[in-house]
Amino acid sequence: MRSLVALALVSAVGVVAFGWPLLADPGSGLAHSSDAPWLFAALLPMLLAVVVATIADTGLDAKAVAMLGVLAAAGAALRPLGAGTAGIEPMFFLMVLAGRVLGPGFGFTLGAVSMFASALLTGGVGPWMPFQMLAMGWVSFGAGLLPGARALRGRRELALLAGYGVVSSVLYGTVMNLQGWPYLAGLTSGVSYVPGAAVPANLARFAAYCLTTSLGFDLPRAAVTAVLTFALGTPILKALRRATRRAAFGAEGEFAPPV
Repeated sequence: MRSLVALALVSAVGVVAFGWPLLADPGSGLAHSSDAPWLFAALLPMLLAVVVATIADTGLDAKAVAMLGVLAAAGAALRPLGAGTAGIEPMFFLMVLAGRVLGPGFGFTLGAVSMFASALLTGGVGPWMPFQMLAMGWVSFGAGLLPGARALRGRRELALLAGYGVVSSVLYGTVMNLQGWPYLAGLTSGVSYVPGAAVPANLARFAAYCLTTSLGFDLPRAAVTAVLTFALGTPILKALRRATRRAAFGAEGEFAPPV
């Protein structure tokens, strides 16, 4: 329960951080251009709260925490393999598979930490980084909420994960567009952000912006995620499930009375 409250709090902050342009006043077009450091400062303690709450709810040992670190490092190492190349980002399929096995709480943490580590590795630290951490956390979080975690296996599970990977890859790009789109305010373009405009009008402009700028990156990302899920999903899922059993993910902690 505590982990759900912590996740809800982090997600609420993220929704506000991403969605403010749609409800902004006319004079606040760029008023939030320096919000990223504050968002990052708020995100780190809340991310720690998610970890602590999930540990308190489920119980973990040192092996489980170490496994989270290993998976985050693996995700960070995968990102440079395709970063900046037509949207090819192999780390997405690993975040989907790991989120499926670890569950929503640790899936969210893994996605956010992996994106943070990959930003340090690739020199991609900037005002967009806390937004990327939130968006990737949501990708892994959603994978942990998919149905059939205990019973669904084989090709049907791979099809479910591949389909989710396609949808989440496109949605990731769409959500991240909200972070940069307001900076186009004032441009004489049908895709630029208009502070204070009606929500339907700005949504139409935003949809046009996504179609003309990011879809060429989002679709290759989705295709690569689906292909890698079908090609490598079975052995990776088996390895992750075997490792989580040994690492005592989901084990209930018990405290013996003092002797």
